[in-house]
Formats: sequence, structure tokens, C-alpha cells
Amino acid sequence: MTTFGKLYLLPVPLGDDADPKQVLPDTVARTIQFIDHYIVENEKTARRFIKAILPTKKQPGLKLSLLNKHTEPSEHLDFIKPCLEGKNVGLMSEAGCPGIADPGAVIVKLAHEKGIQVVPMVGPSSILLAMMASGMNGQNFAFNGYLPIERSDKKSALKNLEKLSQDKQQSQIFMETPYRNNKFLEDIVNTLQPNTHLCIAADITLTTEYIKTKTISQWKKEKTDLHNRPCIFILHKF
Repeated sequence: MTTFGKLYLLPVPLGDDADPKQVLPDTVARTIQFIDHYIVENEKTARRFIKAILPTKKQPGLKLSLLNKHTEPSEHLDFIKPCLEGKNVGLMSEAGCPGIADPGAVIVKLAHEKGIQVVPMVGPSSILLAMMASGMNGQNFAFNGYLPIERSDKKSALKNLEKLSQDKQQSQIFMETPYRNNKFLEDIVNTLQPNTHLCIAADITLTTEYIKTKTISQWKKEKTDLHNRPCIFILHKF
């Protein structure tokens, strides 16, 4: 009888200029040492990360399966087939922790359905790090992912989150595609009430890290360039 391998959820840094050895525990490198099968969003960046964290790892023999918006659901089972054959598999996000605001969740779900042990590993999550640094309600918060693209729908969503925050005293976390951040911030400050608090956390763990919490009225007076910077937004209506 074949013993199943494990699915390791391997965290990666949140940006290119973050030193993996500074933001990840040694256990990540030690785990990568004995894994040759990986599920990744981008082969080039995944190989670059493996080389950075474990330079001695020989890469020609590595087998990388791509999981992104072009991947067909029919391919998912093939990705974890090595686990069913007794081999360990590593799942990586493009940034941060797999399965959190990341397509890897579908693989994790399938692993549970097949009886494969899932092993999450410690690493940086921009969502949790932003929440920790925000000064908002760490006892009650919700991650809402991306808000609607269409402007009127986006403003409606912001107002609904603001009301939800006030009614439940729940901090509301959300994000935007980096190249739209500046326009998004403009919509936020023009939609929310002046005394609502907003935390902006950009480039977390990078040399350009920027984290500030202010009221909407204060943000209106501050010039902030968030263009093409990975960013988390958190609002709270006290």
C-alpha cells in the first residue's frame, strides 16, 4: 500500500527586494530541500525564489505545474498525483502565503478530498501584517478581496462596508490591482465619511514599506502615490 506524500504550503516573500532569509524561517528552506514537485503561479519567479532561499538546490530535475487563470480544473488532479504516489508536493503563491487571496485554495481543497495531509508553513501574509499594524479591531475583521471595477458599484460596495463596519464594529479589509491604486484611493476618500478611519499598507516587508492609519478627512489632505505598489486597505467606522 502506497503512503501518500504531503502537500506543503510554502510561503514566499511579498516582493522582489525582500530577502527570503530575513522574512522566512529556516524550516522553509529545509522543506524545499526534499521537494522536487511544485505547483506555482509563475515558473520563472518560483525558480528564482528557490535559488535565492536554497542556492544548492539542483533545479534541472524540478517539476513545476502552473496554476493560474489559464489552468483548466481538469488539470488539478494531475498536479497532486505525485502525492498519491508517495511524493511530497510544494504549493507556492506568487507572493505571500498560498491559499490566501490566491488560486491555490482549489488545490488544498482537492488534497483534503483525497486524504492528503496539508502542511501550512509560517510566512508573511500582507493581510494579517496590515491588520496587525493598523490599530483597528483585531478581534473582529473581514477580508473582502477585490471590490467591483465599475465605479458606481465600487462606491456602493465601499458604503456597504462602512455601514457593516459601524454596525458590527468590524474592520473591513480589501485590495485593488496595483496600477489602479491611486484612482481607487481617490474614490475611497470621496465616498466614505470624514471620520471613518482608513489604513493604507503598501510594500509590506519591503525597503519601501509604508503603513499609515488616518481618518478620511486627514487622507484628503495628504498626497500619497500608491501606483503599482502592492497595497492593502482597511476601513473602520468607529
